[in-house]
Amino acid sequence: MKEIRIGLIGAGWMGRAHTTAFHNAKMIFGDDMPVFEMVSDVSEEQVAAFAQAMGYRRHTTDWKSVVTDPDIDLVDIATPNSMHFEMAKAALENGKHVFCEKPLSLSAEQSRILADLAREKGVVNYCGFSNIMNPANQYVKELVQSGKLGRIMRVHATYDQDMLLDPSIPIAWRHINKLAGSGALGDLCSHLLSVSQMILGDMDMVTAVQSIVIPERPVKAGSKEMAQVENDDVVSFLVRYKNGAIGDFSSSRVATGRKNYFYYEIQGTEGTVVYNLERMCEVQVYFKADADKDNGRDCGFRTVLLNPQHEGFKWFQPAGGIAIAFDDMKTLQAHALMQAMHGGEYICDFEMGAKVDGIIAAVLKSIETGAWERC
Repeated sequence: MKEIRIGLIGAGWMGRAHTTAFHNAKMIFGDDMPVFEMVSDVSEEQVAAFAQAMGYRRHTTDWKSVVTDPDIDLVDIATPNSMHFEMAKAALENGKHVFCEKPLSLSAEQSRILADLAREKGVVNYCGFSNIMNPANQYVKELVQSGKLGRIMRVHATYDQDMLLDPSIPIAWRHINKLAGSGALGDLCSHLLSVSQMILGDMDMVTAVQSIVIPERPVKAGSKEMAQVENDDVVSFLVRYKNGAIGDFSSSRVATGRKNYFYYEIQGTEGTVVYNLERMCEVQVYFKADADKDNGRDCGFRTVLLNPQHEGFKWFQPAGGIAIAFDDMKTLQAHALMQAMHGGEYICDFEMGAKVDGIIAAVLKSIETGAWERC
């Protein structure tokens, strides 16, 4: 096994999740050897504590020293959105392999620059869309691409949470466009768009609307001073795919009662598949041929429980019906990334990240123009 020396930028929640995933991948698969070489964050106290707790050999408050360090193979970017472009570009220019949380940047143009630069440098370039590695989504991809659902006609999809329903929650970077880029669209719906890209390919055009349900929030907890929310609490848009299918996508961060409602339905001429991340290990399928054989008496969906026959599942559980967890997607992601550094194939590269950011840009433009816009 060859060591992969990791330099992490961002000692927050996501940095901890990435580090844990690399560690778990080593323990579960046994063919990866991550070395936690260096971690960077702006707070000396925070980054020192993080390094000690998570097993990093060195720490720094200067992220540029991570991307230039000769003892680092992989730069892992787990910072807020607005920092991604500069850091990823610098890492690529220094010939590093790069793992960047989504989004690649706050604009389609910058994300295209990163995708093209990564291709030019010939390094592994991985964008952190966790749901790509979900065995359920991989199974749906196989169903669609095998033709078992027939010609795909329609997609219905939404990603809803109620994490920001309380208007007393203070303003944060996620509410400010220059720091986040967009609201529910980029934070939540982008995960749906990554899965859509993997399963159904490129979108052609979109038309969109948005709503800012809570236009002002306190500047800090308990304060009467208010600040303006700049981006969408709720977004909804119609899409037309290049393959001729149509769809409707939506997302809300103020959806009363919804906790992690990542839901989609793909309807084909020969069958339909339904998935909801809140029931992570269940996929609902319907095949027209089954109903035809039974003279129409078999008229409903059946539940497929994820099991060791589905890609990725067997590494966590020995039999079907035993649940795997959300964090297991991160472990599969870390393993795929490290295997790519040994020449393995991977799906979620900067090209995919740039395409998702291109769709987001088209949705935002449509909100402004009120017209159909090309992706």
